[in-house]
Amino acid sequence: MDSADATVEQLRAQCLARGTSGIQGLARFFRRLDRDGSRSLDAGELRRGLAQQGLALSEAEAQAVCLRWDRDGSGTLDLQEFLRALRPPMSQAREAVIAAAFAKLDRSGDGVVTVEDLRGVYSGRAHPKVRGGQWTEEEALRHFLDGFDSENKDGQVTLAEFQDYYSGVSASVDSDEEFVAMVTSAWRL
Repeated sequence: MDSADATVEQLRAQCLARGTSGIQGLARFFRRLDRDGSRSLDAGELRRGLAQQGLALSEAEAQAVCLRWDRDGSGTLDLQEFLRALRPPMSQAREAVIAAAFAKLDRSGDGVVTVEDLRGVYSGRAHPKVRGGQWTEEEALRHFLDGFDSENKDGQVTLAEFQDYYSGVSASVDSDEEFVAMVTSAWRL
């Protein structure tokens, strides 16, 4: 394990020691550090923020963490990138139930869930805004799909995006059994 991974492991351990609110509390903390509202931190901001959390890093270590987890190549670490890094890895049982739920949604089998795929699995007719005449069923399905979509809401959800969504949910569920039961019930698997 290199120093960037070790740093993230230390921070993850600190967050998990605080319970389910640990990562959420850290997210609020990082938002406060983002003084310019860019929703990203450079290595210096990250270093200062982690020092306030009791995790001292050199400038090189902070830069290594930024580089390791910078998924979009911006040279900075946005909040979502860093929170993804902090989430504990999911077990095989969790990954398997997520894949099963995705396969149920992906009716066309093309590896992408669209509104058209949802039509056979999820009904938007009962949504309060559809019932109230504010949305069409199509809009309700699109809104539902957007909940799983990445920051770029393109109307298509890949397995990676679906896993990313459930990775965030997984971080707050203690046992595999509870997580599997929750996903199985939600998707009627």
